[in-house]
Amino acid sequence: MRRTSFFALPVVVLMACTNQPVHQAAWTLREGPWHIELDLRTDTDDQAVRLPFVFDLHSDSGAWSMVIHNGAEAIRVDDVTASPDSFYARPPLFDPYLAGRPLSDSVITGYWYNPLRGAEYRVPFIARAGVSPRFSGSAVPGPDPSGDWACRFMPGSPDEYAALGIFERKDGIVTGTFATETGDYRFLEGVSTGDSLFLSAFDGSHAYLFAASYHGDSLVGQFRSGTHSNERWVASRHAGFQLRNPDSLTFLKPGHSVLDLLLPDLDGHPVSPGHERFFGHVRIVQLMGSWCANCMDETALLNDLYGRYHPKGLDVIAVGFEKHPDPTKAREALQRYKERLGLRYDVLYGGQAGQQTTAAQLPFLERLVSYPTLIIIDRAGNVRRINTGFYGPGTGKHHALFKRELTAFLEGLLAESGPTTVATR
Repeated sequence: MRRTSFFALPVVVLMACTNQPVHQAAWTLREGPWHIELDLRTDTDDQAVRLPFVFDLHSDSGAWSMVIHNGAEAIRVDDVTASPDSFYARPPLFDPYLAGRPLSDSVITGYWYNPLRGAEYRVPFIARAGVSPRFSGSAVPGPDPSGDWACRFMPGSPDEYAALGIFERKDGIVTGTFATETGDYRFLEGVSTGDSLFLSAFDGSHAYLFAASYHGDSLVGQFRSGTHSNERWVASRHAGFQLRNPDSLTFLKPGHSVLDLLLPDLDGHPVSPGHERFFGHVRIVQLMGSWCANCMDETALLNDLYGRYHPKGLDVIAVGFEKHPDPTKAREALQRYKERLGLRYDVLYGGQAGQQTTAAQLPFLERLVSYPTLIIIDRAGNVRRINTGFYGPGTGKHHALFKRELTAFLEGLLAESGPTTVATR
């Protein structure tokens, strides 16, 4: 049987934006569903590499908004401008944005810009109004990929890493994700068609495209993240496959204490989990970044737990390591993150994300392998658990299990008695 090339679906020629003036037209962009394709082609590709997703476009008295869809996820974008001359959309929380020019009321061309990857980082796109399947392909349905898969990315290389593929097909649509030991690839959506599997996701900051061909009960594929990363991956069906325990990957160094951490909050005031106001409380220190989508998912859970258990003695402190080298912009990104997610607890600025910064600011950790990482401290000030990565809502039952276990663990710590005198720090 001839196997379909990973990216051999019909190629759409992208129309580049020009600097030619556009005549003002008496029309507005069509409201309703749109289909968009990012072209992830690089110099090594001889044809377009299309990452598709869908969104809805709406106008309320001239105020535009859009909703990006990835499986069960719907991302509302309010920072949208649209006219016959230009189109701009910046999803919440993140710095990347879409910018282009309408060619008519139903076609937009332009680029997805990601400033955190450099001023020249841009990916062309074309968007068309109307209902369209996320992926178009063979009319012949492919195998049903539903279930768990044991996956290896970059197999045989020094950078090889394991992942758990979690897929479900319903009404011809495949949803799921890949969970790794440092986090998951969130909400993926696609199709199993012919002898190939295609999945994609776009959340404004990340553009993921997975494509693979079936070989019996195995998959061989490529994973593209924007235009900067291209990884080979292989997978085999494996019910019950598990990754290493996330509590076993990061350690506290002997003789060190997380309570000695002292960093400024977003107003510049020094905060430490060892301060008197946290005395006798159960404390969660979250190591995160406003650019990190897994951190965003985990933050939503922590904010809920804080609301439920703070009256019983739970505190949360987030420590943000940002990709902006400018501290002012970094703090602005964290402030925007705090406000958009409605956080009711302290957010501290740890510096620019990178091994040197984290080693200097977190000398008590043997190693930090992932954002997010949770450090859980009991009422007596002892570190009781360090959790690496996060099983987000895109992992389904694994996310539900993580929430139940974390909640039960915190309830157990809150039930313990605490010290009766304030430690001096």
